[in-house]
Amino acid sequence: MKVVHPKNNLPNPAKIALGRLLFYDPILSGDKDVACASCHHPDFGYAEGIDLSIGVGGVGLSRNRKFASENHVPLVKRNSQTILNTGYNGIQNTYSYKPEHAPMFWDVRKNGLEEQALAPIESLEEMRGENFSELEIVAEVVKRLKNIEIYRVKFSKAFPNSPKVSRENMAKAIACFERSLITPNTRFDQYLRGDEAAMSEGEKEGFELFKKVGCVNCHTGPMLSDYKLHVLSVPENKKIMNVDFGVDSTFAFRTPSLRNLRYTAPYMHNGKFKSLEEVLEFYEDISNGHSENSNISNQLLDSLVKNISIKTKDMSLIISFFNTLNTIKFDKEIPSKVPSGLPVGGNIN
Repeated sequence: MKVVHPKNNLPNPAKIALGRLLFYDPILSGDKDVACASCHHPDFGYAEGIDLSIGVGGVGLSRNRKFASENHVPLVKRNSQTILNTGYNGIQNTYSYKPEHAPMFWDVRKNGLEEQALAPIESLEEMRGENFSELEIVAEVVKRLKNIEIYRVKFSKAFPNSPKVSRENMAKAIACFERSLITPNTRFDQYLRGDEAAMSEGEKEGFELFKKVGCVNCHTGPMLSDYKLHVLSVPENKKIMNVDFGVDSTFAFRTPSLRNLRYTAPYMHNGKFKSLEEVLEFYEDISNGHSENSNISNQLLDSLVKNISIKTKDMSLIISFFNTLNTIKFDKEIPSKVPSGLPVGGNIN
């Protein structure tokens, strides 16, 4: 199963290498303290182990991350999803999808990794900070990159037909690197290709239960996601002052992939659940049509959720199936340094 690339952003080794450097270089942030890798680090499956990310003003990595001092920048209001396999976003059982139309973020506010790559840079709490406006920050970052000779050379090699440091080329390089981060050979994949020994009998039973109880209605296709929007009723995360209304104030959020769940806890759009057991218990609780969020009426709950028939006795077997979707065999290469000379990955140490 190959990643599909947009025709106007085909990969080459120089472009992927450039994208990797940009991903780890905090020069992309307003205060030069946050990199993409600050919240999407390979040690944590290109996600992180906290419910809500700390971007601007943060120090430390994953569970050890905190604000360096009091400030007016809020927490990122949603859980940091893994970058792994985002190159497949939108793929279904036919294996056909258009990468430029791939749904991104929990609220699908961007389409394609090229659009997604710039959004965190423009976000106040993620990378921009308070010293630049949303309209100013990307131009400021491009200006910084142009002033570094190593970057000028690397952009020239990565984009021989358009050898310049630009907003478009920066986004394309990051997107190209992100599409290289895949986990295509889990034990579940080996099983689907005919290797019966790749999964235990208990894991196979868990897979059958996963389908039988209705999880597969939304978690389908190669990435175990239909990439559609669904209204659940996940309780609000009390760390957020305002209610998160989701897409168009409907409380809808996009179905996440189930791959590499072991490394991406906590779960759901606001990181409300610490474990997979808590997630399955939540689905058991709402399967009878009773909302778990006081802001969401029972009538608003997605009909597919109401049809889930999971029971406590099923949970351990289903979780054992989830384990077959994990792998440690993915690209974990971290640059030893970045062209800006700033700390690799931002202030994470």
